[in-house]
Amino acid sequence: MSSKKRKIDLSQVDLKELLPDQQLKYEIAEELGLLDKVKEFGWKSLTAQETGRIGGLMTKKKRQDVQKEKAKEP
Repeated sequence: MSSKKRKIDLSQVDLKELLPDQQLKYEIAEELGLLDKVKEFGWKSLTAQETGRIGGLMTKKKRQDVQKEKAKEP
């Protein structure tokens, strides 16, 4: 039983085939200008500050989406 992780070729990632959270992560990385770095070197190449920024923006976006849904309810 091997615990090796499957290596994913990030240069071939299709955002439409990812889970919503993963899709959001890639979109935010692109907005921050980090997507090329991620595709070339992987997520491990990002600094703690960069990954924290991505995580923070993901959380902010999710909260905004929840608030929009609550506002739509009668």
